[in-house]
Amino acid sequence: MPEWLLKDENYIPQADKDTFVNKSILSLLSILSRFKTQSGYRVETFRVSAVLKVAFTIFLIVLLSLSRSFTFIIIVNVYLLLILSMMRTGEILKILRMSFIVAFFTFIILIPAAFWGNYYSMIMITPKVFATVMAVNILSHSTQWHSITSALKTFFVPDIFILVLDITIKYIMLLGEFSLNMLYSLKLRSVGKNRNKYASISGVAGTMFIKSKEMAEDMYTAMECRGYTGEYRVYTKTKFTYADFIYMMINIVIIFAFFYLGKV
Repeated sequence: MPEWLLKDENYIPQADKDTFVNKSILSLLSILSRFKTQSGYRVETFRVSAVLKVAFTIFLIVLLSLSRSFTFIIIVNVYLLLILSMMRTGEILKILRMSFIVAFFTFIILIPAAFWGNYYSMIMITPKVFATVMAVNILSHSTQWHSITSALKTFFVPDIFILVLDITIKYIMLLGEFSLNMLYSLKLRSVGKNRNKYASISGVAGTMFIKSKEMAEDMYTAMECRGYTGEYRVYTKTKFTYADFIYMMINIVIIFAFFYLGKV
């Protein structure tokens, strides 16, 4: 028997840094968890029609951009915070964190204008940005993706825009899970010190590109075989409920407040 077979094998691989791979995995997990959490709702939050939520959210953003009244902006912020208080704790923290970060960034950008005496921009634009980001995030966290695309079809948005939006969201999920599995494989197969990490990452990116191309061709073939003509149709019929009525009346009051205070 050879002598090397009788020796104990005490191989200890050299320690290596895989911070980049770990951060990539964590970022992908964060993105995928957000999409899965958002698409996992069984019942629409607040039980308000998605058509009304999309319409009044867009209308509210337009009113905020046109308003010159600080009082109206404060009223809108208080209204949005009241709506936010009725959501889940995790959603409240996410929405507030994003809103404060964007508003603080806007505040930093406007500091030079304040040094030149233009305090009006800082006082008005910062709460407008805070309210706009909060309104969009409330819509995103309280409405399913398919309900939003259905509402866009109700407003006669072009089908090509809805198709791109819908397919993009689904492909982010599919390609994100595929790239996550590839990063797991790369991490498990990297034993010892790997000096070619960048070559491995470029290989992952190249494989992702080829996979996305194949998936796009397969999807086009499947849609062509099923007779897809590029037209989106809405088959669900929405019923006007008490929650819709209350939501509409609140937004009508905000519109009256804009005309009463918004141009001051």
